[in-house]
Amino acid sequence: MPELPEVETVRRGLQPVMEGATILSAEIRRADLRFPFPEGFAARLAGRTVASLGRRAKYLLADLDDGAVVIMHLGMSGSFRIAREGPAGHVVGDFHHERSRDAAHDHVVLTLSSGATVTYNDPRRFGFMLMSPREALAEHPFFARLGVEPTGNDLSAAHLAKAFRGKAAPLKAALLDQSIVAGLGNIYVCEALHRAGLSPQRAAGTLVTKGGDATVRLERLVPVIREVIAEAIAAGGSSLRDHAQPSGELGYFQHSFHVYDREGEACRRCGEQHRVRRIVQSGRSTFYCAACQR
Repeated sequence: MPELPEVETVRRGLQPVMEGATILSAEIRRADLRFPFPEGFAARLAGRTVASLGRRAKYLLADLDDGAVVIMHLGMSGSFRIAREGPAGHVVGDFHHERSRDAAHDHVVLTLSSGATVTYNDPRRFGFMLMSPREALAEHPFFARLGVEPTGNDLSAAHLAKAFRGKAAPLKAALLDQSIVAGLGNIYVCEALHRAGLSPQRAAGTLVTKGGDATVRLERLVPVIREVIAEAIAAGGSSLRDHAQPSGELGYFQHSFHVYDREGEACRRCGEQHRVRRIVQSGRSTFYCAACQR
């Protein structure tokens, strides 16, 4: 599933053609994706102007001029394709395995006043598009319990200390808890923990003092998380499995991976004497170096 940097890359790719543009027509080619489309979805989109295109965690948010917000999620295999001339166009975002261009999986087609056509393609149909009034968005089931964004100042050692205090859960699982930090995913948690020298298996609560304050190691983790996310966004995301940018170019942060998907390879901190290991935590692969991550 695309993680925050990939979704942000897609947002930045779509923004120039969608933001400020009027949706001249909307074609919905099936009744549902992961969820049914909102009733009258095409009619509710047609004639509306996209006031802004934002992101919250791994969700894309298109604010319309009537106060409604279109909530979009890429799921496992969803992608957007932009075309200015001709039917092909380029896929927005970067993915390790090429995103589908098969028209049989083109489920939503938006014709915009900017001169572009934006097509949503999703072979596995785990993505979705829903609508909510802007004033009710914070209470929407998808957003009501989301934690802080990992890109802003709200992510702090004090915030994590409060969330981690007394937790016996593994550190990796705690960081993947979307009610604590919204948008962090498997790839970037593995990378951040390696850079911070922290074991994904240690109890999250061990990074908090008895008085409830952040330890030095937790203080160090916060800027590392921001650093990893910022670098991944600047690199256009990681081209893994199904992710691709709106420009059609591949993201290249995967070439900077220290541990993710590098099982058996030399640790980039320790050298040849220690190898990256892979374990399974909560059904997900975790990559780490047992020598330098404690």
